[in-house]
Amino acid sequence: MTPAWDTALTRAFALRLPVLAGGLQWLADADYVTAAARSGIMGFITAASHAETADLRAEIAKARRACGSLPFGVNVSMLPKLVPGEKTEEIFRLIAGEGVTVIETSGRNPEPYMDLLKSLGLTVIHKVPAVRYALKAQAVGVDMVAIVGAECGGHPGMDMIGSFVNAAMAGRDLEIPFLIGGGVGHGSQLVAALAMGAAGVVMGTRLLVATELNAHPAYKQALVDATERDTVLTMSSVRNTIRTLANETTAEVARIERENPDVTIGDLLPLVSGRIGREAYRTGDMSRGMLSAGHALGLTDRIEPMADILARFEAEALAALGRLDGVRRREAAE
Repeated sequence: MTPAWDTALTRAFALRLPVLAGGLQWLADADYVTAAARSGIMGFITAASHAETADLRAEIAKARRACGSLPFGVNVSMLPKLVPGEKTEEIFRLIAGEGVTVIETSGRNPEPYMDLLKSLGLTVIHKVPAVRYALKAQAVGVDMVAIVGAECGGHPGMDMIGSFVNAAMAGRDLEIPFLIGGGVGHGSQLVAALAMGAAGVVMGTRLLVATELNAHPAYKQALVDATERDTVLTMSSVRNTIRTLANETTAEVARIERENPDVTIGDLLPLVSGRIGREAYRTGDMSRGMLSAGHALGLTDRIEPMADILARFEAEALAALGRLDGVRRREAAE
């Protein structure tokens, strides 16, 4: 597959487009990464979606058979702190043992694992919500960073810095390749990110309406019908801010947070457990669960194959480049 764009990201993984399909809890599986790979980008299976290591191994094997030589990775959302019995190191060894060479890490400083990851031959793309964390990741030796701003679905961190500002700061401050995510769903945003020094972009919400995504059609249609105004931030009271679709669950969580200043994550868990959201993806009932979605909902307009989403995305990027060329020509004439 001949790359149409030349960046540190496309060169590293022989991608046609400088785009990553980020890990999605419960949804980023073998079918997801296969659709991404065949569209000329790279996706990540989410390790946390598999309670048993045997299930993760089987999902990786399924993706390997479907992708062939096309690249894909595995997302490892590390726990906020070391706890007895955690399987993070075991998961890293499993991933490498299955022949995967790139991982997307998040959740905490990867420094305790860097020697292991390098010894396993893994390329590490560490996902962070702000440039200050990217600088720390650079210092401990990750290969690339993905900086996902406040517009993202899921966890934007506590700083709530927008993607546009993150991109400019990263271009100024970082030496390793960086990617920009959070609200990315239009090709013109790729051009803007590249202009600010990024090696590419990360997409999540925009790809939730892909035909290949293993979720109920009613869920996908709800995303098509939603707008950028239909998300809400909750759980900042327990320092775990999350952006999701507004529904009955988010209204109840917001009420509890508002009325109980001493609320704990344990108090919220019966409402916010990921397994409740998983049921929504299965049934299409969007009224309950924390269903991660970002401001790119304003750019999701139809359910279609991932290849078609990315073809339109690339056409939008090329149109943006054409507009820039027009601006430069006018300036030269003046």
